Amino acid sequence: MIEVNNVSKRFLITKSLDNCSIKLETGKIIGIIGENGSGKTTLLKLLSGLLRPSSGDVLIDSEKVTRRISSKLAYLTDADYYFPYFTIEELIRYYESQFADFDTEKALQIIDFMKLKLEQKIKYLSKGNRNRLKIAVTLSRNAPYILLDEPFSGLDPLVRKAILKGMIQFVDLSTQTVLITTHEIKEVEPILDEVVLLRDGRVLVKQSVEEIREAYGLDIVSWMEKVYEKGDI
Repeated sequence: MIEVNNVSKRFLITKSLDNCSIKLETGKIIGIIGENGSGKTTLLKLLSGLLRPSSGDVLIDSEKVTRRISSKLAYLTDADYYFPYFTIEELIRYYESQFADFDTEKALQIIDFMKLKLEQKIKYLSKGNRNRLKIAVTLSRNAPYILLDEPFSGLDPLVRKAILKGMIQFVDLSTQTVLITTHEIKEVEPILDEVVLLRDGRVLVKQSVEEIREAYGLDIVSWMEKVYEKGDI
């Protein structure tokens, strides 16, 4: 379980998260949604141990999060961070050497699914193909928690749909939990179990997607707009 207890995060005079508390159960695909600047990326960085909270506690499986949490958490950032002189095959071997839970067989399957070639050098890949590669190596870890920050940036709609199908194929929700931040909410909605809505660094609400549809008869974007308008629904 992921627990965020009264967490705030400041950057100089700017408060990115403001006294946030939330519990996220395992075995689900959870969307972290909200307008730009709402604190989505900051939340993921706190969960991954890349940032420390200014106050409050972040716990994963009752363990206080530090950089060592990477042993059980795979994090895809929206930044490019690969060695450009590597080929895709060399990157796979590198990940294999760094993470005990890296599944090389799965990686090769996902690389093929993504229509990438092992001999391609990373520096010559288009932005879209670099994003495919980032998704591939992240999903190839059999980590209990997978965090994806804007994984579909730079991908055209047809590719996004294909990758969403791949995510269902290559993630095992009996042992893994996935958190996604994305602006492509309508496309991601079919695979989400829950959403956490942020605004101005605060958690407004956490709700299951099924409850949103049944109780309000709305899709997630329409529901989000109504919550933003009224502060509740």
